[in-house]
Amino acid sequence: MTLVIPAIDIRGGRCVRLHQGSYEEETVYFDDPVQMAKLWRVQNARTIHVVDLDAARGGSDDRAHNRDAIRKMCEVLDIPIQVGGGIRSLSQIEAMLDQGVYRVILGTAAIRDPDLVEAAIDRFSCRRIVVGIDARDGEVRVQGWTEGSGVDAVTFAQEMEARGVRRIVYTDISRDGTMSGPNVEAYRAMGSALDEMKITASGGVGTFDDLLDVQTLQPYGVDSVIVGTALYENQFPCQQFWGWNDLDQLDLDTFSTAPLREDAAPSADDEGRNPPSPGRDDRS
Repeated sequence: MTLVIPAIDIRGGRCVRLHQGSYEEETVYFDDPVQMAKLWRVQNARTIHVVDLDAARGGSDDRAHNRDAIRKMCEVLDIPIQVGGGIRSLSQIEAMLDQGVYRVILGTAAIRDPDLVEAAIDRFSCRRIVVGIDARDGEVRVQGWTEGSGVDAVTFAQEMEARGVRRIVYTDISRDGTMSGPNVEAYRAMGSALDEMKITASGGVGTFDDLLDVQTLQPYGVDSVIVGTALYENQFPCQQFWGWNDLDQLDLDTFSTAPLREDAAPSADDEGRNPPSPGRDDRS
């Protein structure tokens, strides 16, 4: 079963979505990202994908506010949270993990300092360190997708695998936020070039049929998919069962009582079969 992971992108303290990675094409969906995280949890999300867009781009005073929102998410949720955006040192990784983040995603830092990835895995384990590969036309982009790197995405993934990485989040920037369908061919090509790596697909999902397409990629190591705009735009019939249009009446502090089944734990291959509660340190 492919795990569906809701995305929360934070910019200026608000929950937003970008179109094809463009900061000039931004849609604000929710003023409070912590409340947004609660809503996804109420709708039975098993884990949350969070990106600090201000930190990813660099040089913004909004980063501190966004980090505070991430800390609050860790405090109020009972599911794992993975976070990326502007994390570029061992001390920053440790700070994220100490505040309850389950997995840290390294993007620009992995391109510019591959040794940091190895050091992070050695210190925190491959279960807690993920590499984000954001590509346009096969080239890895950095600095919040604003700059090219000159590095081929597949070649880079192979290097990361050799350095001990066991999961990547692979985003096709040209599909991100478009709901035009995932780049199945790119994920298939990436998976075919890797031996042990698991892939979380990201970008383009707009319909239930798109999720079925991603499901066919399991033989290529794709076991999960990040969905953003389509969820915010209520593109899935199951969302009609929830009170999206009556947010003021929703009890966002009461989560589902459905058990977190062991066989459905997020990414059991590398996260462990029992996801830690917020703040738990299992780095031993």
